[in-house]
Amino acid sequence: MPSPATLASSLIACLVPLMLVACGDAPGAPSPGPAEVTAVIDGDTIDVRIGGRTERVRLLGIDTPESVDPNRPIECHGPEAAAFTHDLLPAGTAVGLERDEEARDHYGRLLAYVFRLDDGLFVNEAIVAAGEAELLSIAPNDAYADRLATAADAARASGLGLWGACPAP
Repeated sequence: MPSPATLASSLIACLVPLMLVACGDAPGAPSPGPAEVTAVIDGDTIDVRIGGRTERVRLLGIDTPESVDPNRPIECHGPEAAAFTHDLLPAGTAVGLERDEEARDHYGRLLAYVFRLDDGLFVNEAIVAAGEAELLSIAPNDAYADRLATAADAARASGLGLWGACPAP
């Protein structure tokens, strides 16, 4: 029987690579998995605690109006979209992160579809269905493009959120 120290060393040797894979740092890495929301940055960007570190996550498939970029003006319905996401994902919310083909964007943010663990809510879809975001489908990250497009079309047709509050582009 191996000693406790040997078992601990073996466990650490196995877990460290898995943690890196879970955070999307390895090519071909699987979905990042469970995390805890630490902050909502804006309508389509959150911070989460995963694998012992904080990661910025860009929600895939949606684009909310700008509300915090210091180099751009606040866009119509930006603060409302950010508030909506904050209401869905207050700090401490347990979420599942599902990645698509690409793990990170050019800013180094994790790219993910976000699901609340307590009720299974598909957060990206809820945001676009409420009219708080436009569809933003960029291949190859388009696993849920059809589902998100259906939600966006319904929100637009009903004049929800930004579709009722902002002038047409």
